[in-house]
Amino acid sequence: MAKTGTTTQGLRAAIERSGYYPALVAEAVEAAVGGEAVASYVVHQETTFDANEVRRHVTVLVLTPHRFIVSHTDEQAADTSSPTPYATTSTESVKLDRISSVVVSRVVANPESYTPGTLPREVVLTIGWGAVSRIDLEPAACGDSNCDADHGYTGNATADDLSLRVSEAGDGPDTVRQTLVFAQALSEAIAATAAPTR
Repeated sequence: MAKTGTTTQGLRAAIERSGYYPALVAEAVEAAVGGEAVASYVVHQETTFDANEVRRHVTVLVLTPHRFIVSHTDEQAADTSSPTPYATTSTESVKLDRISSVVVSRVVANPESYTPGTLPREVVLTIGWGAVSRIDLEPAACGDSNCDADHGYTGNATADDLSLRVSEAGDGPDTVRQTLVFAQALSEAIAATAAPTR
């Protein structure tokens, strides 16, 4: 379940409500935030099924006046490196002026009768800052079906550092709404950072 809002206390409460190793997650996120104010956040927990195992994962996104912070925490079953189950948590802090794209993809049912303000049934928030890029290539063609010349390749490069998917059916309408609120706050903060000063 995702939660969003402002203030450090609200962030801590949302992490605790998620119930997913709250002391571990909160300590990692609060250390990354440091003394900065929290402008907006989202806490999203998801459960996945891997063969015979159930695994949980939590993602925390935090917007401060100068940075975007992302934290991931995963639990792992006992393995050859550890005789007991364990969790790994990581945080990354990105300066707002490094974010190159914020993509919000919305899935809307019955688009012919869409009413502005209606929540999408699914939202995918993709944020890119250049740490991870995906390149999709395909052979280029000239349009002549009889041409057998090598025209090289064509394709595109996509910044794909973080992708967060929430749905009304899986996460509830509040989660979808909260993700849209966070995405808007992040986009506005990036625009303000990029605006020329006078």
